[in-house]
Amino acid sequence: MEVYKALCLVTLLVALFSKVSHSQLNVCGISPLNTRIVGGQNAPPGSWPWQASLQKSGSLFCGGSLINKEWVLTAAHCFPSTSTSNLMVYLGRQSQQGSSLNEVSRTVTQIILHPKYNSKTSDNDMCLLKLSSPVTFTNYIRPVCLAAPGSSFYAGTTSWVTGWGTTSSGGSVSQILQEVNVPVVGNRKCNCNYGVGSITDNMICAGLSAGGKDSCQGDSGGPIVSKQGTRWIQSGVVSFGHGCALANFPGVYARVSQYQTWINSQISSDQPGFITFSSFGTNSDLSVTCTGLPSVRTTTTPTTTPAPVVCGSASAFLNSRIGEGSSLVTAGSWPWIASLQKNGAHVCGGTLVAVDSVMSDASCFSSQPNASQWTVILGRLKQNGSNPNEVTLNVINITMSNLTGHNVAILRLASQPKLSNYIQPICVDQGTSTFSTGTKCWVAGWGTGQGGAEQVLQEFQTSVVECVNVSSSDNICTGPVTLLQGDVGGPLMCKQGNSWFQTAVLTFDSSSNANSTSKARLSRSPRASPNQVFTKTSRFMDFLRTTLGTLLFPANTISTTPSAGGSIGASPANSSFFLFLVLLFSLSSVLLLG
Repeated sequence: MEVYKALCLVTLLVALFSKVSHSQLNVCGISPLNTRIVGGQNAPPGSWPWQASLQKSGSLFCGGSLINKEWVLTAAHCFPSTSTSNLMVYLGRQSQQGSSLNEVSRTVTQIILHPKYNSKTSDNDMCLLKLSSPVTFTNYIRPVCLAAPGSSFYAGTTSWVTGWGTTSSGGSVSQILQEVNVPVVGNRKCNCNYGVGSITDNMICAGLSAGGKDSCQGDSGGPIVSKQGTRWIQSGVVSFGHGCALANFPGVYARVSQYQTWINSQISSDQPGFITFSSFGTNSDLSVTCTGLPSVRTTTTPTTTPAPVVCGSASAFLNSRIGEGSSLVTAGSWPWIASLQKNGAHVCGGTLVAVDSVMSDASCFSSQPNASQWTVILGRLKQNGSNPNEVTLNVINITMSNLTGHNVAILRLASQPKLSNYIQPICVDQGTSTFSTGTKCWVAGWGTGQGGAEQVLQEFQTSVVECVNVSSSDNICTGPVTLLQGDVGGPLMCKQGNSWFQTAVLTFDSSSNANSTSKARLSRSPRASPNQVFTKTSRFMDFLRTTLGTLLFPANTISTTPSAGGSIGASPANSSFFLFLVLLFSLSSVLLLG
């Protein structure tokens, strides 16, 4: 019996490992041929490589989306019968007339309707199709990412719907794949439009209040997607609507983020890539009201003040830095490390230093950087391969310090990442901490060509040394550190107590720059100098306070109540003194009573 239990456990672990290692997260939602911000009616070839055309006996009847190499997501109402006879799925298709060199076709072996689909209310309008054989991914055939539970698509979120449906209500289907750009309409507003109770939490709406843009007949089952960073994420499946493109009647879609558990229960391997989509700003839909619509629930029970965000805390289980030299990093070791990417390629490192901001080196950017070209990835370990703990965020603003010599940059994120063991902010050394000669510190980054085939994050231990021929007030010096292109912008990290502090931003030292040494040569070889010189983060305090506002504090300095000045930090010395007074008072009381 014990052997049998052991075998069962091994089998379960193998199955779980297989699911993680074969997730679609490393390939989903990337469309190499789609570079538009706005578009017309005809979709350029390859723009939406997950779009599927569903045909019965040679005629288009619905759309769908490829979610892995052998499964297509579509709408349940497309299938009044689960018979697969004469059913064909086309992928990589652009035109319904003739055939394309980029398209493939498959029959269907299984149709799985959601068990709670309600044909009268259109609730749970979800369906999965299993293809007769896997497809090979190309620039024209790729899976889409799916919105994970907890995703937020606030009213106004830009979305795209695609399909070959009719271009007017009751019209004929289009021969060329169509695309339309429509904003999300909040569920409260949508309920007011369609009649309170018509729109459930399993639905999401999108359309213009004035009408004129919408999905239509024949588009059913197709995807509506939004872009986050470099990824396209499917928020919904085309379900129903009142007419097509009518004013105040947006299209209604099955909300994908409600169905991860069901989808994964049907697909045992190569599970789709689910990514949390996070909207920026406030949810304007909460203020919408109409007759019969319940008001937004507000709690009347006492609320507790959320714990303040602290910095420099890495899981002791995931971060136990006692070794020497350099090595590959494990997930969660340095949860503040960020990969700064331009047009989808890693350029520099960075660190999460506030709930919505990342710090890096100013040399990574042009004098007037275009924030829309940049994305920040947090929780990443490998540049090539699956990273289940990562999140990709858009950048809305890049601000650089303007000091003589070395400068830093702050990237403001479009939304706040959800903090976890794999995503945490680091403390910024404000000049109040002392890292004396001999202190062990670490650097980490994705140096170009390092980290093996998967380009795993690498770390290197060094020590603080006495600065020679440079100011020790503005600089911190360490033993030799090999910096490669791709490491720049990352942190020099030193530990004080239980918290990690960033004492400097990695860059090519000022002494090398003063000698006009080329960055190209420095990026391929270790420093010849016995010491490495970095500008202290404390030199940028005025800039950081202006740009970030209140800086974060480590856990051991957070008080339970804010001080009169509004700071959430309490001095350890003051806390110790207060404790001393309490003990002195207690001792005095004992002596007096005795």
